[in-house]
Amino acid sequence: MIYYLLYELVFNHFKDKDWYLIKALNVFQYVTFRTAYATITALLISLFFGGKLIEALRKWNVGQQIREEGPQGHQVKRGTPTMGGVLIVGSVVISTLLWAKLSSIYAWTAIIATLLFAAVGFVDDYSKMAKQRSLGLTGRQKLLAQALVAVGVWAVLYLTGKYSWNVSIPFFKATSDPTGPAFIGPYLYLILIGVVLLGSSNAVNLTDGLDGLAISVTFIAMSALTGFTYLSSDARWAAYLDLTHRPEAAELTVFCGAMAGASLGFLWYNAPPAQVFMGDVGSLAIGGAMGTVAVLTKQEFMLLMVGGVFVIEALSVMLQVSVFKMTKRTTGTGRRLFKMTPLHHHFEMQDWRESKIVFRFLILAILFALLSLSTLKLR
Repeated sequence: MIYYLLYELVFNHFKDKDWYLIKALNVFQYVTFRTAYATITALLISLFFGGKLIEALRKWNVGQQIREEGPQGHQVKRGTPTMGGVLIVGSVVISTLLWAKLSSIYAWTAIIATLLFAAVGFVDDYSKMAKQRSLGLTGRQKLLAQALVAVGVWAVLYLTGKYSWNVSIPFFKATSDPTGPAFIGPYLYLILIGVVLLGSSNAVNLTDGLDGLAISVTFIAMSALTGFTYLSSDARWAAYLDLTHRPEAAELTVFCGAMAGASLGFLWYNAPPAQVFMGDVGSLAIGGAMGTVAVLTKQEFMLLMVGGVFVIEALSVMLQVSVFKMTKRTTGTGRRLFKMTPLHHHFEMQDWRESKIVFRFLILAILFALLSLSTLKLR
């Protein structure tokens, strides 16, 4: 909106005039400039409206429900305002609409996918509030709704006809060629999109269990994705780094920057001890947004490295369930690989302080982000 007002309307109309202020508006054509201000805008929106949202959630008695089987230290958090993810989603959407080129189909795809994942999380959170317990939608219901969103993202790519159906694999130069050996076609790619979007949204959801954990890791991961998105959308950098060039993804850089800024703003209120929790409306939306950006920029496999902490948390749950079922079937008594999952709860059961777990996982997230960026030229 700001781009069209100040660049398309004002600058292009008066660009022949030798006016300093008009010439200065030329900067709005650069995606790097708009990304920086989208980040700042989302941050400021989160900071300004965060306190007001917390007051409203308290007034409406929207409090967190705690699992009885969870760590006993979490019982003191019962009743803390939740569903704060609406602040994250709102900040990202408003900031993106303000600073991105609204003609970008990829920007709209990311926005709508994020809103749809948020809607699934909102229904889940609302059902928890209505039932006054920690279980909302069933796992099957959530997966079905998420799968429908994934199909929708695939349908947009299929109908636009500009998407290259090759799987870009890190370290393998030939896979960046749209018609190379990694071409799998649109229908197999639908399966990949489903795995990526469902995996990322649920991985963030599983990580959201300690004050400040999921949102701080999100900030690091989205910052790295902002870099990857910009590089893959720029022809010079994509050619130099052997990335699949996605010029349509340029405006996604603005979206990623907005998500990073909104994450910092929400962390202000979610830092230990948390004044508000994001709820499923936030965690599913964040994970869905990350997965959508990874698909649109063809960084699906790089997402495993960028979001390494999320992957570890999800794997801990999968391993725990698999080992328990296997040992119960063979010995009659199920054994657990960890004291409790997701993994952050395992360390809580070993008497690690919550803040120590959060900071150590944050260090891991930074290492994963740096490692992913360091691989750009390793093809």
